[in-house]
Amino acid sequence: MLKIRTFVCNMLQENCYVVSDETGECVIIDCGAFYEEERRAIVDYIQGNSLQLKHLLCTHGHLDHNFGNNTIYETFALAPEVSEGDAKMLRHLERQAESFYGMQLNYEMPRIGKILSEEEPVTFGTHTWKVIATPGHSRGSVCFYDEEEHVLFSGDTLFHCSIGRTDFEGGSMLQIIQSLRMLAQLPDETTVYSGHGPMTTIGDELRMNPYMDR
Repeated sequence: MLKIRTFVCNMLQENCYVVSDETGECVIIDCGAFYEEERRAIVDYIQGNSLQLKHLLCTHGHLDHNFGNNTIYETFALAPEVSEGDAKMLRHLERQAESFYGMQLNYEMPRIGKILSEEEPVTFGTHTWKVIATPGHSRGSVCFYDEEEHVLFSGDTLFHCSIGRTDFEGGSMLQIIQSLRMLAQLPDETTVYSGHGPMTTIGDELRMNPYMDR
């Protein structure tokens, strides 16, 4: 059974997830921790519960979802995993810091540890997750899906009654609509944990989200 802990991070209220199971192994999805207290809270949660961190997963390469990658690397020696489509963005987060936030990153980000693909699932503990390519918000956006427990981590592809922006470099409204149609095929009871905002379900989004359609 998955145990999901949400940490709301940084100035954009990004959702970082630490997901574990009964074995004590865990993964982090989108470590957007910017402030020191956010970074410390995530590390304290993992260490305080004696969890074994296996993956630092990135749904996409935008900085608000990756501010804290250096802390995870320095503390647990785990480098981020991202799709090939967003690898370039992750390699140059300092450019995003300057262009989007008007700031200079005063720390060095780790190198990419692994390229994610749909052909290779993410495994930890007793769980195996599908990697689903969902371009649109960014060129290489992905979602992580636990088919057994019907849980989806959607990054900035799907929000409660909304979707991610498509006006950034690499974004595409056509692609994100195609990605949403694919996600709409998941069971209605699938719980969706988004990159921002509250959790939802596929069924609720089909009823209420104007962008979702089977």
